[in-house]
Amino acid sequence: MLTKLWLRLGTWLGTLIVMLIALGLISWAMATGWYAWQHRGPVSTQEEIPAGEAAMTQDTIQTAIKIVDQHRENTRYLRDAHAKAHGCVKAEVQVLTDLEPALRQGVFAEPGKTWQAVMRLSNGNAYPQFDSIRDARGMAIKLQAVPGTQLMPSQQGRNEQDFVMFNHPNFFVSDVAEYRQNIGAQADGKKVMAFFPSWNPKEWQVRHLFIALATLAPAPASPTQTTYFSVSPYKFGSVNAKYRVAPDPDSCPAYALPEQNQALPNFLRSALTRQLSTDRVPACFVLQIQRQNANRFMPIEDTSIEWRESDAPFETVARVTVPAQDFDTPSQNLACDNLSFSPWHGIEAHRPIGGINRLRKAVYDSISEYRHTRNAQQ
Repeated sequence: MLTKLWLRLGTWLGTLIVMLIALGLISWAMATGWYAWQHRGPVSTQEEIPAGEAAMTQDTIQTAIKIVDQHRENTRYLRDAHAKAHGCVKAEVQVLTDLEPALRQGVFAEPGKTWQAVMRLSNGNAYPQFDSIRDARGMAIKLQAVPGTQLMPSQQGRNEQDFVMFNHPNFFVSDVAEYRQNIGAQADGKKVMAFFPSWNPKEWQVRHLFIALATLAPAPASPTQTTYFSVSPYKFGSVNAKYRVAPDPDSCPAYALPEQNQALPNFLRSALTRQLSTDRVPACFVLQIQRQNANRFMPIEDTSIEWRESDAPFETVARVTVPAQDFDTPSQNLACDNLSFSPWHGIEAHRPIGGINRLRKAVYDSISEYRHTRNAQQ
């Protein structure tokens, strides 16, 4: 009798498991179909500014300042994101000599032109944590002595063009409203729950949570061995585009980085120092653009959507070389900390577009002014 009962119970549990798996597969298929139906082209090539964005931006600035205050290091005020640098290094950005005419835009207008630049490599967190902790990794490139009118009236005379990127192709928020809600939750100490703003399942941001988890990746062996994306779109002459910087080891001498002790808090800086300063081996990258195909689902106003390479390939416009150099000195590290990077440091040909970039214009400028003012008072 007991044996029959266990057999029936086992059969019932087996059937229940099969039904749950089938239900899960059906739900996954329906969700995939719904997502594909909702996220299909064509899309607009123009910016679409929602009502109330200016007020939401001001709220976000106050929250970002709160984060800067929370994470200051002793008395020094750090960035609200990408606070920890692995180093600022000199770089050269050379436009391809055989660049096709359609790609000769802005700073890439002159084939063969070589720009002197500064590159900042960093972790993504607002606090300078151990490199071994899962995190986003950032790269910012500042071209110097760039002629022409700067986008921001207050920045005339900078003569710069910045490219700001991190190592994931899409962002974990869609727009300014979602960013305001998410950063507010983060400032209040919430992490995963930042993606569940209420008990209403319609407001849950499960897909964005998975993007955030994918962004918080294990550290690469070196900052020179990962690929960086602009995430948000920019003008590229008369078209819209995103940027990518990818390692290009074939353009540099062969190099095998010795294994680093990843238990050390700053092993990514050590890896960079070992390659550039100790072993005197340069690092090479390609700078690429991905032009928007408006007939595909490549929206401007939603940075959570990855522009798929199958819809529009990346095209190389320049090669980036980081020569062998000594960069890890107290004076250079202080200068690195005082540098400001912004998508809005640049010229009209590469004007940032989309909600997240409009938000950056206000937030980056306000936070930069805030922390520089506080640090200058010390």
